[in-house]
Amino acid sequence: MTSTGMLSEKSRISVIDLMRGIVMVIMALDHTRDFFHINALVFDPTDMTKTNPLLFFTRWITHFCAPTFVFLSGVAIRISSQRKIKKELAVFLLTRGLWLILLEVVVVRFSFFFSFYYDFTFFQVIWAIGASMVILSALIFLPEAIVFILGLVITIGHNLTDIPSLKPDAASPLWILLNQSGFIPIDANHGIFVPYPVFPWLGIMLLGFGVGRWYLSSFDLEKRRKLLLTTGIGVVVLFIILRYLQVYGDPAPWSVQKNAMFTVMSFLNTTKYPVSLMYSLMTLGPVLIILAMMERVRLNFLQPLVVFGRVPLFYYILHFFLIHAVSLVAYMISSEKSFSEIDLHFSAGFGGIPPGVGVELPWVYPIWIAIVLLLYPVCRWYNQYKSTHKHWWLSYL
Repeated sequence: MTSTGMLSEKSRISVIDLMRGIVMVIMALDHTRDFFHINALVFDPTDMTKTNPLLFFTRWITHFCAPTFVFLSGVAIRISSQRKIKKELAVFLLTRGLWLILLEVVVVRFSFFFSFYYDFTFFQVIWAIGASMVILSALIFLPEAIVFILGLVITIGHNLTDIPSLKPDAASPLWILLNQSGFIPIDANHGIFVPYPVFPWLGIMLLGFGVGRWYLSSFDLEKRRKLLLTTGIGVVVLFIILRYLQVYGDPAPWSVQKNAMFTVMSFLNTTKYPVSLMYSLMTLGPVLIILAMMERVRLNFLQPLVVFGRVPLFYYILHFFLIHAVSLVAYMISSEKSFSEIDLHFSAGFGGIPPGVGVELPWVYPIWIAIVLLLYPVCRWYNQYKSTHKHWWLSYL
């Protein structure tokens, strides 16, 4: 820290990379559960009539991943604007955004299904980030304050469409892509499921872009820490008040359950598809507080996770292939089936893993840890390669 109370750019970026690395490791837990848990395709782990506390919170903790990743993407874009003129940044955001959409449709989809049947296609978080970058490539020419206000308006206001009198045609493919999760049929045998419509996630990215100003090299460390802490606490308080009153911000109300634990679970069971205002407040508030704490407390034992945070897209794609491959091999061994005997159409299961196949939840945790440990040396190698090479394509992976 310098005499003016500022951190070097390397230290500031390391904090962001560590936060991103933490949520990406947590993200792998959810995806490991998707492929290995015996009930993963049987019922929703947030269904109050079927879940239990361990299963619910195994799912709930992973809710922090996508909002944090999208928010920090906005922060990183604002930081990178110090090194690029707006035209250069716009071209990069446009091309990288289109590249991410292509990766989602081709590479990420294949990692989920191990087939190119395209009977069923997801538009998930990589699609949402890519589409948001494409839109942001135009918005960055607006004044910074306007971009941040747009983020606030979108994040706060998009749940107005939950009001029946304001609800547009929910069957419109364009509306599903932009704001409302849903299924877009192509024909009798093909369709696209959009759990991540663009606008709610664009709002979060724009908020990150605005907060990214606090991470510029000229910004005072102590001022940033106070802003992160007070804003985070305010967001958490706002979430508790609005969620308790149930006046606005989430189409899924909470209710008193059979005991206190399940009532808390119901209170925390906010809507992710599409991401609601309550979901955004519930996740981003604590993240801001943790970022403030990281300004003063160095969590040295977590530093290896910085590696994951520095190669997020590489990690994201690789972890799906690894989880799916290991789970498929385990299924083939347990069922005594060969790969040629496995049906990879979506109707037959999740990438060849049928519903009701897998292990009990406690076994998911050691499998998750093993997956992360296997990913680490490969990600460390790629991080070192990126650090020592300047190929243009490295900024796209």
